[in-house]
Amino acid sequence: MDVIKEDQILDCTGMLCPMPIVKTTKAMKELESGQILKMISTDAGSPPDIAAWSRQTGNELLLSTEENKKFIFFLKKN
Repeated sequence: MDVIKEDQILDCTGMLCPMPIVKTTKAMKELESGQILKMISTDAGSPPDIAAWSRQTGNELLLSTEENKKFIFFLKKN
C-alpha cells in the first residue's frame, strides 16, 4: 500500500459529534485544492459521519482506518 502524505493533521481526539465534522470543514477550507488532511477522532460516529460529509461536499475520502481505538481519515480537497 502506498503511504499517504498529509499536508495538515487535525486531531479531534476526545471531541464528540458534531465537533469532528465542524473542525474538519474548517480545516478543509484552509487547504488548497488537491491537498490532503489527516483527521484523527475517537468519536465512534466519525466513520459514517465523515463518509457522508465526503459525499455531500465532494471532497475525496482516500482512506478510513482504525488504530488503537482512534479513527484515522485521509481527505483530499476537491
